[in-house]
Amino acid sequence: MATATVVFLVIGAVGVVVLALALLGGELMSFLHFGDGPVSLEVVAGFLGAFGFAGAIAAELLGGDSAGLIAAASAVGLVAAVPTAWLALRLSRAARTMPTDATPTRQDLVGTLGVIVTSVPAGTGYGEVRIRLGGQPVKLYARAQHAIPAGAQVFVVEAPSDTSVVVEETLRVDETPHPGKV
Repeated sequence: MATATVVFLVIGAVGVVVLALALLGGELMSFLHFGDGPVSLEVVAGFLGAFGFAGAIAAELLGGDSAGLIAAASAVGLVAAVPTAWLALRLSRAARTMPTDATPTRQDLVGTLGVIVTSVPAGTGYGEVRIRLGGQPVKLYARAQHAIPAGAQVFVVEAPSDTSVVVEETLRVDETPHPGKV
């Protein structure tokens, strides 16, 4: 293996290490972060990795240690590195500016339907209810004015805290009201 190939491989490995550090510990390397401009840490890492590995492949295929062949291998590395750096720039910007949903609050609990998991005693005792919030199942403590058996479908009418709700039993279309309820 030619010396030029080894040098290019080391440059490529440095790019991979910088990319790994940027992705895994970006906050630790904030002194190397140049902002969201065209020279971000991810762009530098992508450029170094592509330049080094493409240059190593070209140096090995060209098979020589002359200055002209090393320059040709460097040119091949640049041809590979520029689009790779551009792609890294686009992907890192897309990841940073990706829109996300707002964090659910307890007010988002009010009006949801759920199923009683642990029966709810009448009055001040708590049972458990499973609801869907943001597409995810959430289990909360439930309180009600009337006792509600496990498996009953309920409607959340109030959320006094982030972990508890006040519920009322709902009727399914094929059900009749419980005796004593209107």
